[in-house]
Amino acid sequence: MTIPLHVWRNYRNLLARCNLKAEQEMIAFMQKIGGYKGREQETIDFAFALATKYGEAAAAAACEMYDAVAAASGVAVEAAAPAATATYGQVAKTVRGVSKASQNLEMLGGAVGRLVKQAGADTTLQNALRDGAQFAWVPSGDTCAFCITLASRGWQKASRDAIKNGHAEHIHANCDCTYAVRFNSSTNVRGYDPDKYREMYDGAEGNTPEEKINSMRRQAYAENKEEINEQKRDAYEKRKELNSSAAEEIDV
Repeated sequence: MTIPLHVWRNYRNLLARCNLKAEQEMIAFMQKIGGYKGREQETIDFAFALATKYGEAAAAAACEMYDAVAAASGVAVEAAAPAATATYGQVAKTVRGVSKASQNLEMLGGAVGRLVKQAGADTTLQNALRDGAQFAWVPSGDTCAFCITLASRGWQKASRDAIKNGHAEHIHANCDCTYAVRFNSSTNVRGYDPDKYREMYDGAEGNTPEEKINSMRRQAYAENKEEINEQKRDAYEKRKELNSSAAEEIDV
């Protein structure tokens, strides 16, 4: 069985919308209250509400995909159980960590989006572990070197090593890649080619995973320097607008 590309894209885009909505609403809230200063409790409370609301939506979407793949594969397993969303303590730690590192509101939005994304990823991995299924990290578009490295590992039997402390810990912000699951070796996702990613990884310079990842990053930058710089300029201008809006709120 091959999961059609349009089905996979719809699923991936649904998860991405959950992340993006959380990011956008977090940024809009921070603009409204005028930034972090003197508003830590409000910030944490709102971030927790978003991580819960959209994390539950992401986990529900992951459950639906998991159950659909199981049914299409003809296997009898219990209905997928949604993973727990981020706890209040985890959200508070995230908010405080971001605020100490930077006053960039987009960075906070991305961090909250990552918590949402993690709920969906945890759901897939935890159910795969329960049922002895396999998982694979499927890239989306022009993915980063780190995600290419994960994708190059191909399909793997779910294990506790992949779910450290109950979470898929490598999940990062601003990423639309996601986990796929299967119950037999005949199942695949249309367009997912782990051999291609393995060739990219093996062909990168370096002797350690870190060296190879950095090599792929340098190569990607060299090949797309102008586009990357343009994206950075756009991001810089957007940050200035966000900071300016926050300053105006404070003045009022």
